[in-house]
Amino acid sequence: MTTFLDAPGASPTLVPVCRLDDLHPDRGAAALVDGRQVALFRLADTGEVRAVSHRDPFTGANVIARGLVGSRGDVAIVVSPLHKQAFDLRTGRCLDDSDVALDTYTVDVVDGVVHVGVPQTG
Repeated sequence: MTTFLDAPGASPTLVPVCRLDDLHPDRGAAALVDGRQVALFRLADTGEVRAVSHRDPFTGANVIARGLVGSRGDVAIVVSPLHKQAFDLRTGRCLDDSDVALDTYTVDVVDGVVHVGVPQTG
């Protein structure tokens, strides 16, 4: 669904993270995926699952999964719970500061299990 920002052209390895039913619509959940803290969001209006970095780039705190989910126009967003910056859940781009973005991760749901893509190394 989203692409992995720091590995252009590389195919990520999909790692099973949780069951789709474990994710509450429009609520975040944090997961440790191959050593990376990831925030997962199941969108109520589309049913899509988005995955972004759990680390707030403005403060360094791992809090993005605790942010408020909403929209600006037709863009699904999460608002950081600390300083209230809004991030596009599709691209990771901060809507309040275009020089800042969250990492985004590929998500695939297979047989009711959410898989998150991590880069292949080596």
